[in-house]
Parts: sequence; C-alpha cells; structure tokens
Amino acid sequence: MPPPRIAIVGGGPAGLTLGVLLHRQNIPFTIFELRKQPTEADLARPSGMLDLHPGSGLDAIEACGLTAEFGPLTGECSQQFLIANRAGEVLMAADGGGKRPEISRNNLSKLLSTHVPPESIRWGHRLAAASKTAAGTTALDFGDNGSHTFDLVVGADGAWSRVRALLSDTRPHFTGMHCVTVTVTHLTSRFPHLAALVGSGSYCVLGRRHAVVSQRGPLDSARLYLWLTVADEAFAATRGLAGKPARAAKQVLLGDEDLLATFGPRVRDLVTTACDEDVATDRTDGTLDIRPFYTLPYGWSWPSQPGVTLVGDAAHLMLPNGEGVNQAMLDALLLSKAVAEAYRARGETGDFITTLSPLLQSFEKDMLARAVKEGEETDQRIGLMFGSDDAACDFVAAMKGMVGGDAKEGTEE
Repeated sequence: MPPPRIAIVGGGPAGLTLGVLLHRQNIPFTIFELRKQPTEADLARPSGMLDLHPGSGLDAIEACGLTAEFGPLTGECSQQFLIANRAGEVLMAADGGGKRPEISRNNLSKLLSTHVPPESIRWGHRLAAASKTAAGTTALDFGDNGSHTFDLVVGADGAWSRVRALLSDTRPHFTGMHCVTVTVTHLTSRFPHLAALVGSGSYCVLGRRHAVVSQRGPLDSARLYLWLTVADEAFAATRGLAGKPARAAKQVLLGDEDLLATFGPRVRDLVTTACDEDVATDRTDGTLDIRPFYTLPYGWSWPSQPGVTLVGDAAHLMLPNGEGVNQAMLDALLLSKAVAEAYRARGETGDFITTLSPLLQSFEKDMLARAVKEGEETDQRIGLMFGSDDAACDFVAAMKGMVGGDAKEGTEE
C-alpha cells in the first residue's frame, strides 16, 4: 500500500516543526515554502526574537529531539524585560528566570530545517490556488512550478493563507494598529548610551497609546518595533511612507504629537538612530518595514473536512504577545500525533483519511478553543498597554501580579 501523500504549505516554525516530527516517525511529506532557500548570510542577519514557553514551544522542541541543540542558540537576547514610561524612565525590571529562552527567528528556522531531509522542502514555491478534486484529494497549483495532488494538506501558510480558502471565506480584519520595524547592529560599540538604555533583553516604552519596543539580537543588534495606534488602515500610503527608506519615517513619527513627538529625548534618540541605521533584514529593496496588524475573529471555526487542516496563524492569527509561535509549534506537535496514529493504523483500516478524519476534527476543536483563550488574554494585555495615554503604570501593576518576586522597581540613573 503506497503511503499517503502529505503536503505542508508554509515553511515557518509551524510547518518546519511538523516536518521534523513526521520525519522522526518515518512519515513522508513535502513542505512547500514561497521564500527562496536562505543562505548562511541570510540566516546570520537579525530577524526578531522568539521566546519559547514550557507547555508549548519548548515541548515541541523536546519532541523534535532538539533540546540540546536549542540551548546554545539562545544567548543573543536575555530574558530581561524593562518597562518604561513615555520619558524612557524604567518603572519595572523583570527577569524570566530562564523559563522562556529567546531564540532568533532565523536560528529557529535553521535549527528545524536542518533536521528535515533536503528533498522534503521545496523552496520558492508560491501557492496560487488550492482546490478539491472529484476523488476527494486536494490539488495544489504552484504556477510555473506545476500542480500536485495530495491526500492531506496542512495550511501553515500564515495570515493570508490560501489553504484556508478551502475551508472558509473568513479573512483577517484590521486591528487599528500598525508596526514599524527598524534594526541597528553593533549597538554596544557604536552607540553605548543606547545599549545602556535598552539593556540586554527587551525594553518597552509605553505612552499616548503607542509603544517603542526594543529587543536585542544577533550582531549585537537592537530591533525596534514601533507600535502605532492609528485607525487609518492605509497609514503608510496616506503619510507618504510606503516604498520610502526608514530614514524618511523620522519626521513623520517624531514630528507628530499624535505619534511619538512627545516621547522623551532618549527614546526619540533611539528611534532616530534606528531609522538612520536601519539594516534591511527582511527586505532587499531597502524600504521601510511598516505594516498594519490583522487578526482572525476569536471563536471562528470551519466545518471539518477530510484531508485539509490549518495550523498557526492560518488558523488563529492574533496580535503579537509572545504566544503566536508557541501556539503554532504546539499545533504542529498535536497534529503530528494525530497523523502518526492514522498512519500506523492505515494497514488495519486500509484508509488513512477515514482514520484521520475524526482525529482531525478533535484536533481542530481543541486548537480553536485554546486559541480563544490565548486571544482573549492577548487582548487583555494589549488593552493594558494601549488603553490609555499613560498606560505604563497600569501595565506595570499587571505585570507585577504576573511575575511576582521577579519584578523590581525601576531606578533612574
């Protein structure tokens, strides 16, 4: 009996984790990723940090057999978390206590992809369309790269998933928030005063319903995420920032009192420097990385269909809160168990999909219920961070309740 044909659309953390877990159980699959295969130089660039949690991301790493290799990759950003007011004054310093180690997105991608057989990943494959066939299988059309038919298709293809269209017409909706991302490298040697300001981990400045968030990373970098509460979904185009270099954002961001103009001088210096020195880590054209945030409705679901399912952002897109990658990797872990059970049983039943279908239905129900809980907690936290013009104190009070003795009052030197 030939093995079932399994496709994973998307080579992010969810898709790669699922691939590693299936490979460990000798279950054949193919991952289709729209990006070209990254070079070593690509993977060495700053890429944003991800903190993995017990009970989700770290459990998936352990199930992949990668705990020993994972540890040495987590030293580029400490678990220090500084919360500051609009003036840049630190109100609270917390330490994760080693429970939620930080790894760069590129290092995580490299770690996982090196444990997937090279022939099982098709790089540079953009999914144009997905459709069900008369035989009940799923056809994937990759344009010039051809069409292929599969028994099981897993949509790990992110916010604007094309696989999701097979299951529902639900689409992400705009949240009223945007994020500008800029990166400066070799911070300690070039800008020691800013290195002292942001610390060795994460630094979060809150005020006027906006945030300036810094995370340390590879190449002694600081990657800034400028969260802006702006109702205009086309903000980048409206303010003339679309397609412009990062330095062009300074006047808009720092010259407008409704944005970051009233933040303290050290915070403005941090933003100015990052815009001037921005390293185009994710873009080859050197343009400003500015994008609106979207989410999927909490509690949405789809009628379970044989041979098609979703994981990660394709299933439960939410605002960034440290949970997205963890929930995605947990999705992959739990789905791999369902697939493995059906794969082992196919010799007895003779039908992989018939055995898998109730397991998929149970997996999807549990995943979406978990996503509602995480989404509601994310909204609560985001509400504290952006719910008032002076939210830093409210957020500090909430964080102290969460981290208890690990939290210390900030001191201004």
